[in-house]
Formats: sequence, C-alpha cells, structure tokens
Amino acid sequence: MKQGLLSLTALVAGLAMATSAQARDTRHLLSIEEAMDTPAAQEKLDPNIRFVFADTPHGSVAEQYGNFVTNKKTNAFNKSDEEACRWVMLSALLSLQDRVHAEGGNAVINIESFYDREPMVSRAEYECYAGMLMAGVALRGDVVTLR
Repeated sequence: MKQGLLSLTALVAGLAMATSAQARDTRHLLSIEEAMDTPAAQEKLDPNIRFVFADTPHGSVAEQYGNFVTNKKTNAFNKSDEEACRWVMLSALLSLQDRVHAEGGNAVINIESFYDREPMVSRAEYECYAGMLMAGVALRGDVVTLR
C-alpha cells in the first residue's frame, strides 16, 4: 500500500513539474493606439472619457478621485498573442472607464502598465503577458475630472 501511494505521489509531482516547465508567459509590448483603434474599442469606449498614458499632456485637473488598478485576464486559447492582448487591453480600459463613471470623472491620466505590480511607463506601448491559455494586462491610473 505504501509503495503504491509513493508511486502515485511521485507521478503527481512529476506531472506538476512537467506542466510548469511547459508553461509560457511571454511579455509583449504592443501599441496603445492600435488597441484603442479596433472596431470593438471604438464601439465600447466612451468618447467622452479621455485615456491619457504616461506623461502625455492633458490640461488642468479640476478634481482628483484616486489612483486605481485594474488587472484583467482573458482566454487566449486558439488566438494569436496579439489578438488576445488587444482583447484583454480593451477589458482593462473598460474597467477603468467603469471607475470613471462611478467616481463622476471624465478622464484617467498617468496610465501605466502595472503587471505583477511592476510599473512600465510609456506613451505608446502597453505591456501584456500571454500564455497558451491566458493573456493578462494590468493598468494603473488616476481618475480625474479635467477642465
């Protein structure tokens, strides 16, 4: 009985190591502009809300509501990494948009990628991690009302 249990334990441990060794988590830096110009983004993003990345000039702030983080994942199965990343980027932007609506603002400024709580600041690119089954984007930004 003990021998069978030890064999089963060894088999499970071996499978776990093999699975984790084959896991993929590829970092991509992709165009913010391309992600926001997709038909889905054009349809779903509120044109009255501004999304301002990094230190892009944005005008004066009338009111600040706080700094917020969104961390989204999407199914990447049977999609290219870029397709999955664009989809999950839209999901992250929609989450920030929902926060703007909830707080009563009209913009998110100082947006940066924030995957694994590590800031990556860029005016032109966002960070996405893609694997065989999942893709993820995390964003952090300040919800405000711009004059």
